Amino acid sequence: MKARTVLFDELGGPEVLYLADVEIGEPGPGQVRVRIDAFGLNRGEVFLRTGRYYYDAVLPGSRLGTEAAGVVEAVGPGVTGYAAGEAVSIVAKPNDEGMSVHGIYADRAIVAAERLIRRPEHMDAVTGAAIWVPAFTSYGALVEVGGLQPGDDVVVTAASSSVGLAAVQIAAHLGATPIAVTRTGAKTDRLLAAGAKHVIAADDGNVVKQVHALTGERGARLIFDGVTGPDLPDLAQAVAPDGMLIVYGSLDGRPTPLPMWWPINVYGYAIFHLFADEERVLRAETFISDGLRAGALAPVIDRTFDLTDIVEAHRYMESNTQVGKIVVTARH
Repeated sequence: MKARTVLFDELGGPEVLYLADVEIGEPGPGQVRVRIDAFGLNRGEVFLRTGRYYYDAVLPGSRLGTEAAGVVEAVGPGVTGYAAGEAVSIVAKPNDEGMSVHGIYADRAIVAAERLIRRPEHMDAVTGAAIWVPAFTSYGALVEVGGLQPGDDVVVTAASSSVGLAAVQIAAHLGATPIAVTRTGAKTDRLLAAGAKHVIAADDGNVVKQVHALTGERGARLIFDGVTGPDLPDLAQAVAPDGMLIVYGSLDGRPTPLPMWWPINVYGYAIFHLFADEERVLRAETFISDGLRAGALAPVIDRTFDLTDIVEAHRYMESNTQVGKIVVTARH
């Protein structure tokens, strides 16, 4: 069996991406073949494509992608708990060998069964491809690591990203005060609509001063930062004494000096922290599912593209104009 799969043979801009029919065959032991109906785009995929990711792309024929939704078509030997016809989502897991080899930008893919999450009947494929990774990332950082409590002031940088918006929603859902930080004021209304209590436009002035003004000069107990870079030590000055600066991304791309503003805790977070403990994963799945049913959590979908328009989808992601998730759908 063949799958329409997005590949690239050299590092570069969106134009290096192309579609090819790739033979995928049948699932092996512990594997499942999934008909993919939709997949979400992430900034890390741009970094892999351009050579700025934390591991190198396997060239030629590198793949992309870590989160998707679809339907099980076949299960391999030893797989229990899943059957053909079941709706599922796909996420990355710690022992995954990397999206360059196992990427799921495709209309079909063979994945390890442990990467699957059952998709509730009420959840469509676009939602199933957009909710889990941002919500897992934000929940794991804010709740499991940060110990988020009602009344906490929580600063979220890169707030218009899918992870940032999930963090805003989770903070608001738990009775905290989400303070969204974005580059300009153009996205203010949409961030407020997503649940932010306050929005700070970094281009309008000193972020630290604004955070202190909004928190009665205490600073924020939690800052959730996906930008890093040389401004991180300045951002650390907005953390309340004994608060926590949780760093989960590096959108800036430049070297990041260690903040020397004490007493704070600086925590480098990755989603694999959550997946390393099955109890954490179960708590996260329950929290997210309950939040979805209650209407407190919902992925913000900025735009969808067809699989044949993957180059344009990546160009759009690099424009930085989106608010929320970009999703690509596959026609079957």
